[in-house]
Amino acid sequence: MDTTQRADQQRSADRRRRELLEAADRVVLRDGPGASMNAIAAEAGITKPILYRHFGDKGGLYAALAKRHTDALLDSLRAALDAPADRRERVEATLDTYLAAIEARPQVYRFLMHPAEGGTQHDQGFDTGRHSVPVLRRMGEELAVFIEERLDLGPGSHQLARVWGHGIVGMMHAAGDWWLGERPCSRAELVRSLADLLWGRLAAAGDRMGGPGF
Repeated sequence: MDTTQRADQQRSADRRRRELLEAADRVVLRDGPGASMNAIAAEAGITKPILYRHFGDKGGLYAALAKRHTDALLDSLRAALDAPADRRERVEATLDTYLAAIEARPQVYRFLMHPAEGGTQHDQGFDTGRHSVPVLRRMGEELAVFIEERLDLGPGSHQLARVWGHGIVGMMHAAGDWWLGERPCSRAELVRSLADLLWGRLAAAGDRMGGPGF
């Protein structure tokens, strides 16, 4: 097989994978954590063994969906962090971007973060800890890189940036999860309260010399 044929086959496989993920997204939007491999295969017009062939198992499909949605969320968070505004406004915009995303697609959020809720006897839900924790850790590492590149945190800045990155993501996740379930206040009120909690050290930190600034 020549290089052109291999490239054509890879493009075809990538396109088919995207189509299957779009079918899975439609089922997740409808069924949330209850989305099953059978329902996803039916939505895609294929049999479950073919779905397994593309993704290996339910964990493989979950990981592909998680990457798809995490990539999109991280792009939105980066845009909020880099927006032409003062630091406090960007902090609030970033928090609001995350909360708006989970509010707009709560079924997708619950599928990604609480997948075991929808398990049935014949199609058990995903192992939440095994699959959702890496999503949060990836977001924490991404935020840590952003913080380290832009803020002068003094000695031990690399470690402190990671502490802040993972701590902020953990706070957003826990507060957002509680808020989405109970709706005790408006999104704007939650954003202001979380920003107030973060603001002390973020306001005091100077921009990193030679960095893009924050």
